[in-house]
Amino acid sequence: MKKISLLIVTACSALAFGQKVQDYKYIAIPATFSTFKKEDYGLTEMLTKVLKSKNYTVISADKLQWPAEIQSNPCNVLTADVVNDSGFLRNKVLLQFKDCNDKVISSAKGSSNIKEYKEGYQDALKQTFVSISPASPINRVAEPHSGVQEVAVTAQLVEVTQNHSAVKFSNGKMDLQKIQIDASQFILVGNNSSSPFATFKTTTKNDVFRVKLQNGESTLGYYENGNIVIEMPQANGNYSKEIFSKK
Repeated sequence: MKKISLLIVTACSALAFGQKVQDYKYIAIPATFSTFKKEDYGLTEMLTKVLKSKNYTVISADKLQWPAEIQSNPCNVLTADVVNDSGFLRNKVLLQFKDCNDKVISSAKGSSNIKEYKEGYQDALKQTFVSISPASPINRVAEPHSGVQEVAVTAQLVEVTQNHSAVKFSNGKMDLQKIQIDASQFILVGNNSSSPFATFKTTTKNDVFRVKLQNGESTLGYYENGNIVIEMPQANGNYSKEIFSKK
């Protein structure tokens, strides 16, 4: 039987500041797409292969596995997602790319009338690939809310470092300084960073803290056997235990 596919592709829409997928080198792909958790249908492998063929570097969505150069600047990474957008008679997918602020900078739809799920979803995803241009990356930094605020944060860190003793901690991949801001909060910050890797604020329970990560995510942290432990959010909704030991 002849298989007929229907192509429905929406043009990539560049949002604020004219961001384009091709401006990025790194594309993070989750272990499972949010709407394809039970069955992947080979979509992850298919998307990975196409991105690599267009000179993108495909990385895990787990930030702890990222190279050091992008751990310190996550805004040089886009996150890809394939959304199941199927209707009654057609298999449809939506290919999205989001920036470090979780804003969709590109979206493309693909649709297939092949009824078999695997062949249909793959055919639909294939239609979206025409919207992906080869990588031509530029370096990006996280957008501060204002120049004044960025200067204030840097000045505050310099002042705190000068007036408070710093204790060094490491997880084996990065070295950070613990700096006590006041009785209710402290930070972990890199030697040459203008913003903290993590900010800890006390809770009603001893040695347990609310933590704000550098990328804006919130989580919990605590002391364990003299170590600082952070419950790191994962792309699949779970948490991993990141341990920083005193050097």
